[in-house]
Amino acid sequence: MPLSEQTRSPACRHLLIFIFSQFVTAFCLFAYVRVFRDPGPELWPGHPSALTAQPGNKPTAPQTGSELTILLWTWPFGQHTTLRKCSELFSIRDCHITANRSWYHKADAVIVHHRDVCYSRNNLPQGPRSPSQRWIWFNLESRSHSPNLGIMDHLFNLTMSFRRDSDIFTPYGWLEVLSQPQNFSIPAKSKLVAWAVSNWNPASHRVKYYEELKKYIHVDVYGSHHMSLPRDKHHSTLSQYKFYLAFENSLHEDYITEKLWKNALGSGAVPVVCGPPRENYERFLPPDACIHINVFPTAQGLAQYLQELDNDTSQYQRYFQWRTWLKPSEPADWAFHFCKACRALQMTEGYQTKPALSKWFQ
Repeated sequence: MPLSEQTRSPACRHLLIFIFSQFVTAFCLFAYVRVFRDPGPELWPGHPSALTAQPGNKPTAPQTGSELTILLWTWPFGQHTTLRKCSELFSIRDCHITANRSWYHKADAVIVHHRDVCYSRNNLPQGPRSPSQRWIWFNLESRSHSPNLGIMDHLFNLTMSFRRDSDIFTPYGWLEVLSQPQNFSIPAKSKLVAWAVSNWNPASHRVKYYEELKKYIHVDVYGSHHMSLPRDKHHSTLSQYKFYLAFENSLHEDYITEKLWKNALGSGAVPVVCGPPRENYERFLPPDACIHINVFPTAQGLAQYLQELDNDTSQYQRYFQWRTWLKPSEPADWAFHFCKACRALQMTEGYQTKPALSKWFQ
């Protein structure tokens, strides 16, 4: 039996379960909007605007009075960005967000980006700290690329990361539920499989898998030591491919990055994913939005399936049906994350110090 027929029935069952769960979710979201009158589009459960209650945190109505001051201890990776009004992003009161360290003693909160301070505790704020000042640990890198976590213990009150159990959930992307169905046009496809990779490590799981996969199917590789992919040609180049290898550099819970959201979904290619388990992806995506390599016993099996889809237009188009009601979105810049912190500070109280941040972020 062709592999496509073997997988079709489970996929249908997954789709039915997904549709039912979407109905329940939509009902709950509708109730939420009715109660809180929060304007804006209906949101997929994984949308970063969805608040998750944390133990020890008591949600409250937005505070009134003077605006909160948030100090950016560093610009993430030294990348400056235009600071926008948070009221325009989340319909909340604006915060005073600044990178001027002279505001340290007056700041209500300090956002500390892990990779900019992790090599020495001396890189952290050193002056006396107000008892009411909250420190926010901000990190979008995986555990494998987050050194010296131990020096962060017993210092921070809030976590802000891609992990769903963070105090401030800031994923790389999310799906928005459209108010009405759309006819999504699949970009014209003239090529089969692409992969853009900047960190080429021959010993890594993803490179080893690619080396096996290329024995059975051709893959165009872009990036370091491979074909050039200029930033302004990113979308136009990748949209020509039917499939994109959204292979993460490390395997950790909820670590699903721009490789899926921007490179694949943003370009209109079907993501072939290598990362956390398939079940983890399905917290963020419908079952037929991506193809997980773990479904196939071998790289040869995956190659065979991709070739079958290449020759079966109707089966290939099945991976775009979810776009009738859902739209992928991603943060435009760092300011989006800063405003997520602004909103969280206005909506929660009862902060606690994280005693074992290094143990939690595994």
